[in-house]
Amino acid sequence: MAIGLPPSLSDTIVALSTPPGAGAIALLRLSGPQAILLTDVVFAGKRLRDQPSHTLHVGTIRDGARILDEVVVSLFRGPHSYTREDVVEISTHGSDYIVQEVLTLLLRHGARLAEAGEFTKRAFLHGAFDLAQAEAVADLIAADSALSHQVAMRQMRGGFSQELKDLRGRLVQFAALLELELDFGEEDVEFADRTGLVQLLQEVQQLVRRLLRSFELGNVIKNGVTTVIAGRPNAGKSTLLNALLNEERAIVSDVAGTTRDLIEDEVSIEGIRFRFVDTAGLRDTTDVVESIGVERTLKRVQQAALVVYLFDITTTTPADLKAEIEALKLPAGVGVLAVGNKLDVAPDTDQEAFLTRPGTVLIAASRGDGLDELRQELLARVRLDGLDRTGSSTIVTNLRHAQSLEQANQHLDAVLMGLSTGAGTELLAADLRHALAALGQITGEISNDDLLTSIFTQFCIGK
Repeated sequence: MAIGLPPSLSDTIVALSTPPGAGAIALLRLSGPQAILLTDVVFAGKRLRDQPSHTLHVGTIRDGARILDEVVVSLFRGPHSYTREDVVEISTHGSDYIVQEVLTLLLRHGARLAEAGEFTKRAFLHGAFDLAQAEAVADLIAADSALSHQVAMRQMRGGFSQELKDLRGRLVQFAALLELELDFGEEDVEFADRTGLVQLLQEVQQLVRRLLRSFELGNVIKNGVTTVIAGRPNAGKSTLLNALLNEERAIVSDVAGTTRDLIEDEVSIEGIRFRFVDTAGLRDTTDVVESIGVERTLKRVQQAALVVYLFDITTTTPADLKAEIEALKLPAGVGVLAVGNKLDVAPDTDQEAFLTRPGTVLIAASRGDGLDELRQELLARVRLDGLDRTGSSTIVTNLRHAQSLEQANQHLDAVLMGLSTGAGTELLAADLRHALAALGQITGEISNDDLLTSIFTQFCIGK
């Protein structure tokens, strides 16, 4: 259902929808009431206003007698288009000069430049999809792994929205009965079965909490895991980074203190992005430059989502390892994985000292021994147990959604508390309204201009 449309929707907007820079093809997109007529003015070929929707037309774009380019024009008549308005897409050659000339020509004939995310915003305002689905469009564009693509695609196709709709629908009926009680307040009647309401609220809250728990995993899928490789000098941190990336990214040397600055790169492990950070070896040093590197290491460790503490099996005892990890003073919530290196040269007695230590992985980074086990342990540390690889389970990836779910959860708590203490209908109805509003903010059933501006300005211009 379309909502009230702002005056700016009477404009016809235009933007480059392909990345800027020279390429084979560039695509300019127009949307709005004059999109077809405006294009007709500059297009030499079939008269577009007479052509049916979802058709392609070859011709030229002309500025008076001057031919700017040979193009293909795609025609989409509203409401059967992305924005539900008339949409024209002009495929030109990818020259920056051609793009700017065609864009300037369209602006001169009455179009205006689109704002960031304005095409998707118009689609939302015209009721093509809800706000959660609109945000999923941006996530789909940014998806850089199979899992992030899977989650964004499910949300864009309305899986999350349908789950929220079902939740709200179960609450609305009881909310209406409570409101009815307020209308008959002087007659002291109860239309809403309090026992049934408690059971319903508990079921809905259980679903809300499941969605909230999924945000931890969703955040990992969307943003990746910042993983700092820390340890003493010559533990093999740079060798491990190179082995995980399968390339010579960091300099490897027997000289202690070779790495003095942070070296970062990403690798995908079963669809989860890990951003590994190689750091300076942790030790007391009088070298000014190396000491700066150590300070940066300690600072980055505090900011990590996960710390891989690498140690040399041949020179470290279990007591040493325990003390070194404790010295990091990791904040609550930062996981640490102890990884013993140089398995290939360590005597059996050194290996045995750590084999019984829970959560410790032994590897030989230079040969690649134990790396598969390390990868599996990394995945286990980001709690993939909640991942349904069939795509049938909703995973929350958006912080705004998680915050709204938390608000809904708190208001549901308040309603349950009110029911247990015999609170008046006015208080119960008010808290239930707040819970419904929090859920409605996710899909845009309840929204405001500031919220929409905040969301859509994060999109790229041509989308």
